[in-house]
Amino acid sequence: MLKGKTAVVTGASRGIGKAIALGMAQNGADVAIVYSANEGLAGEVLRQAESFGTAARAYRCNVADWNEAKSVCEKIAADFGSVDILVNNAGIIKDNFLRRMSEEEFDAVIDVDLKGAFNFIRHLSRFIVRSKAGRIINISSVSGMMGNPCQGNYSAAKAGMIGLAKTAAKEFSGKNVTCNAIAPGFIDTDMTAALPQAVKEQISTVVPLKRMGTAEEVANLAVFLASELSSYITGEVIRVDGGLCM
Repeated sequence: MLKGKTAVVTGASRGIGKAIALGMAQNGADVAIVYSANEGLAGEVLRQAESFGTAARAYRCNVADWNEAKSVCEKIAADFGSVDILVNNAGIIKDNFLRRMSEEEFDAVIDVDLKGAFNFIRHLSRFIVRSKAGRIINISSVSGMMGNPCQGNYSAAKAGMIGLAKTAAKEFSGKNVTCNAIAPGFIDTDMTAALPQAVKEQISTVVPLKRMGTAEEVANLAVFLASELSSYITGEVIRVDGGLCM
């Protein structure tokens, strides 16, 4: 489905990013695995991606750093020769009530989750445009659609990613580049593993499908949006939330 394409996935060493990187590789794409710190986890994703017979490389990067992101993006383009797909998945959380949230907690999440997505769109767009059928996918969240207590920073960043996706969809439409956002709900990852037990127990009552989703279920949508099957879809926000936001 993606043979001959090159996909860049940020935050790809674990969770949703890992599942997306492996989903792209399984469907034939060469994959640039961008990670922030854990070289061991990134190396394992790299080995799994290569097992599908595609080319894969790992790149350490603080996506929030303009110059570092620029350098890594240029290296990726040089190493692979082209970039067709960008998945902005890198994200962190620093939850706190707004009345207690520090400036550092707010800035850190905005810088990684939102500015990081901007940095990679900005630095890779000239390569994606050359693809003539490029794809940009922002991994947002239902928190960015409806807000969430203790997540003012995260909700703001994820809402910003939706606005960023819609703007990119309009700006790049003339170059046959689509841009969409995916909004996961409760997904079984390391991030949700840290939720209080009481919250986990409530999931079956607030989610119509009565379970958490899997990272692979999010990855399936990302692969679809990266493929030619989605060629007339752009500027959309698609939820993978078991009906939470209906």
